[in-house]
Amino acid sequence: MQLIADSGSTKTNWAVIVKGSEKEILNTEGYNPYFFTTQQIVDSLKANLLPQLQALKLTANNITEINFYGAGCSNASKKKIISDALIQVFPTVKIFVGHDLLGAARALLQHNKGFAAILGTGTNTGIYNGNDDLFNIDSLGHFFGDEGSGCYTGKKLLRDRMRGYLPKDLDKKFSAFSPLGKEEILDRTYNSPLPNRFVAGFFRFIGENKEHEYCKNLVRESFDEFFKKLVTHYENYKQYEFNCIGSVAFIFKDILKETCSSYGMKPGLIIQEPIDGMVKYHISQMDNTLNQ
Repeated sequence: MQLIADSGSTKTNWAVIVKGSEKEILNTEGYNPYFFTTQQIVDSLKANLLPQLQALKLTANNITEINFYGAGCSNASKKKIISDALIQVFPTVKIFVGHDLLGAARALLQHNKGFAAILGTGTNTGIYNGNDDLFNIDSLGHFFGDEGSGCYTGKKLLRDRMRGYLPKDLDKKFSAFSPLGKEEILDRTYNSPLPNRFVAGFFRFIGENKEHEYCKNLVRESFDEFFKKLVTHYENYKQYEFNCIGSVAFIFKDILKETCSSYGMKPGLIIQEPIDGMVKYHISQMDNTLNQ
């Protein structure tokens, strides 16, 4: 029995492949190894994932394989934080830990070569070889990059709010959305353990007011920066379709498609969650193994 995990900085979707193509979807918080220790992940998995498995009448011993794709799993040391945690909770399981961009590419493109991107709490992009490799321009995370992401756009919103630049009608709505003042926002941003998650949380306000011209322009600016700083730096990028996963991309897919076309790139598949595509990929892998 397999577990397949799509872990962002905010949440993790877990697919339990029960029988053939049947699956159950479970949810926990996100486990970005830049912000979590192995022990913190172990504690969270025991408190949140195992009870959900037990509700399905499953235990850790029923799981034989875990394929975990996560934000922040970009090098061996960060992957080890995740794999060490999974081994402690599932000691007899075969474990694979890969970057969330590889998971997104497999979900979007399966075994085909192409361009894949993530626009969620954070940002990522890459050219996928159709198997297990990606050429990637580093997004550099929320401090130095992540253009186009929920955190990037949320930061622009908060900056305008604290400087008093929001349109009056939107500023009034923001006050009802969040009681936090300037000092509290700054304190939470600089002193909270997960600042990217905190800032990206304000993207929900932008989504709730997606028809407001200010919000549309804010998103357009962020997507334009995303293309300028990342997408257009891939050689021959215009020859690829633009395929993307993530809540930011999905909520504003019309603006994303407009931006994509303005840079001479054909819009491709834009979906909110990759987990179904990941399951499809791994079931095909299982079938290929059985047929060999």
